[in-house]
Amino acid sequence: MDRFDAMQAFARVVETRSFTQAAQTLHMSKTTVTQLVQQLEARLRVKLLNRTTRQVNVTADGAAYYERVVRLLADLQDAETSLSSAAAAPHGRLRVDVPSPLARLILVPAFADFHARYPEIQVHLGVSDRVVDLIDENVDCVVRGGEPGDPSLIARHVGDLAIRLYAAPAYLARAGTPVHPLDLETAPHQIVGFLWSSTGRILPCTLRRGEDSVEVRGRYALAVDDGNAYLAAGLVGLGALWLPHYLAAAHVERGELRPLFEDWSIAPMPLYLAYPPKRHVGARLRVFIDWVVELMAIHAPLPARG
Repeated sequence: MDRFDAMQAFARVVETRSFTQAAQTLHMSKTTVTQLVQQLEARLRVKLLNRTTRQVNVTADGAAYYERVVRLLADLQDAETSLSSAAAAPHGRLRVDVPSPLARLILVPAFADFHARYPEIQVHLGVSDRVVDLIDENVDCVVRGGEPGDPSLIARHVGDLAIRLYAAPAYLARAGTPVHPLDLETAPHQIVGFLWSSTGRILPCTLRRGEDSVEVRGRYALAVDDGNAYLAAGLVGLGALWLPHYLAAAHVERGELRPLFEDWSIAPMPLYLAYPPKRHVGARLRVFIDWVVELMAIHAPLPARG
């Protein structure tokens, strides 16, 4: 039995709660993973996992062993990385999932710079606004707007997106220009609804002016769960919408969108990069995180620390 392979197989089974999923992410057969865990249990003379036909749960002994295994595997990878870093640049495949507008307008246009720095890294970029199961789908990290929905993930605050309300000239010509944010709650006004992936509900908007604060939900005819579709609906005049500055700026400049309620403010939307807990951050993920932080310092800077 290769003890390293056995410990790695055991750790991945604990993380995925599935021998099948663990085998897929390790590129092994399910039989091999099962045998490695069984051999590990035989060597340790302790039961690490409880198996049923539907799920796999870690035992108390297994949980304690898992904590030590994860640290050991991370230390081993650190040792290998430190010895080889002088001779080899970060390399390998990185799986990332980001919102579609962020990919289209910021990450993809800048990707040539990342590739020039790290030509040996291959990035598989998933483009979506859906909730991603990082472990089951073997995704290294995600970038998402809003507070992290899964508290178990390790999340790094990489930017703050400036938000405003906008509407297309065609919408304003038909419905008139709303004077107060609450006008969007009554006819003839309406919004384009954005379905928040973590809840499946329409995302409300809170506006402030001095001591006044109002939450706008709005009437809507169409709700979507994708950023590009949301923008497209607003551009054809289906309703008012709240957008980050980077997504609206070019359309405002061309006269395709007009800002609303300029004397009201909306709190910035935090942007987070998140990755699975207890997974070692290898060189390729580390340099990708650093690159995203650089980009967001330009497009969605965090407030200066006083």
